[in-house]
Amino acid sequence: MSELTKNVQPLQDFDWDQFENGTAANVSKEELDKAYDETLNKVSEHQVVDGTVISVDKKEVVVNIGYKSDGIIPASEFRYNPDLKAGDTVEVYVENAEDKKGQLVLSHKKARMSKSWERVNAALEAQEIIQGYIKCRTKGGMIVDVFGIEAFLPGSQIDVHPIRDYDQFVGKTMEFKIVKINQEFRNVVVSHKALIEAELEAQKQEIIGKLEKGQILEGVVKNITSYGVFVDLGGVDGLIHITDLSWGRVDDPHKVVELDQKINVVILDFDEEKRRIALGLKQLTPHPWDALDANLKVGDHVKGKVVVIADYGAFVEIQPGVEGLIHVSEMSWSQHLRSAQEFLKVGDEIEAVILTLDRDERKMSLGIKQLKEDPWEAIEVKYPVGSKHSAKVRNFTNFGVFVELEEGVDGLIHISDLSWTKKVKHPSEFTQVGAQIDVVVLDIDKENRRLSLGHKQLEDNPWDVFEEQYTVGSIHEGKITELLEKGAVVSLGENVEGFATPKHLQKEDGSQAQAGEVLPFKVIEFNKDSKRIILSHSRTFEDPQREEKKAAAKKTRAPKADAPKIENVAASTTLGDIDVLAQLKAQMEKGE
Repeated sequence: MSELTKNVQPLQDFDWDQFENGTAANVSKEELDKAYDETLNKVSEHQVVDGTVISVDKKEVVVNIGYKSDGIIPASEFRYNPDLKAGDTVEVYVENAEDKKGQLVLSHKKARMSKSWERVNAALEAQEIIQGYIKCRTKGGMIVDVFGIEAFLPGSQIDVHPIRDYDQFVGKTMEFKIVKINQEFRNVVVSHKALIEAELEAQKQEIIGKLEKGQILEGVVKNITSYGVFVDLGGVDGLIHITDLSWGRVDDPHKVVELDQKINVVILDFDEEKRRIALGLKQLTPHPWDALDANLKVGDHVKGKVVVIADYGAFVEIQPGVEGLIHVSEMSWSQHLRSAQEFLKVGDEIEAVILTLDRDERKMSLGIKQLKEDPWEAIEVKYPVGSKHSAKVRNFTNFGVFVELEEGVDGLIHISDLSWTKKVKHPSEFTQVGAQIDVVVLDIDKENRRLSLGHKQLEDNPWDVFEEQYTVGSIHEGKITELLEKGAVVSLGENVEGFATPKHLQKEDGSQAQAGEVLPFKVIEFNKDSKRIILSHSRTFEDPQREEKKAAAKKTRAPKADAPKIENVAASTTLGDIDVLAQLKAQMEKGE
């Protein structure tokens, strides 16, 4: 007996003969209503009862609970169960036995909610497979209606494969397992992936047990990452590392394969315990080195594309899978330490010369400087000794300036060859890096690929003129430009300087000459070879004084014209004469 009819009992005193003969008219309406009501279920509001589905359409579901009227429930409350049909038994919650229209008001959603928490906990404990309706997307996954509770389905638990389009699952009813419940916050987490993992595990075990190295299998591209491609081999995944996708260099695996593409792969290695399977795609085709032109040899010119560049050189792909290295030293005839990035960049289409070729080791070295003539082959013709050129200053040392006349042709200007007259302490005082400077070739060292250059040789040696102009004893006006511990630098004119020691800087009034003063100077030494002029200011007034004293002394010693001639000077000298001579000698010594 069903729940709908178990409480229905026939009236004991009902006269069926009168009813059939139509003679029961004397039965009152109240008696008939009472008899009708007694045949119906006793319905209490706010309770959960079972009902039978009478009909189902897109908008509503009609349910009979054995009451005088049927209840109508919105079809949306049954979205989790798309297989609902007439005759099914469903739980309903009696909200109102009779509303203003006399209609029985039922709710399936509230009926499910009243017992949902107990059902969820029971399903988790029993590891029961339940049905749920995916309502919508949310951050990180989906919201699923389970027994009227909104449960969370993480994106990683939808399927064993990564899901790219979550929206395709919205509105679907699927089977789930409850994997976690937070009793405090009443959060429920479900998984669809857990239902199929056990089956897949058995499939994986079977597939891995049949694997062999070198075996060729068909698979489907499941995921593409920056380091490789994951391929589904029918329940088990393998990885094609980016280096095994192509014999050529691959910077982006998307350029080689596409998602969901069917491809053949070869098994390179596998680990049963760790379930790792290494796959290869390029191994299905012959190695490009084996197909390299047999006539290709050292010295031949080849064309290629720069695929990788580093400080030490660049790798050039002359055909897919065949690369050659151009070392930075083979990019220019210059001997300066430079980076390959100064000459080439990735993507450049270039021509190069084969320098070495090893087919067994599959290695090739290339050069691009060989496309140009070595400038040192005919250096004597282009840069003969005595020829004048313009060069670029590259760097300094304490002893000179390194310059570049052209790519690969360097030279040194020694510090002594910068100027005829200027005292250069460091080349940075004379020029700067990157500047242009005119030079004369002084010497060629072809073996060491270095030129000796001069700058001052562009002009005549002014010391030939200075030798005649600044003779010893000549007096010139000079300006003290710099005071040093050992003396002073004196400018005698444009491009010519002299030097005076401290004792020669004493002025006539006894004071010492200072920087910036313009004074007369006497040349006391001139050395053309060492380009040195020694000067003295004090001698300009001391020497005339000395000369005057000498003249005075000479005049004192001269004999008087009317004095008798003394034959014996020593015999005729008086004591007074001796005293006068002694005084004169003392004065002269003091003057000097």
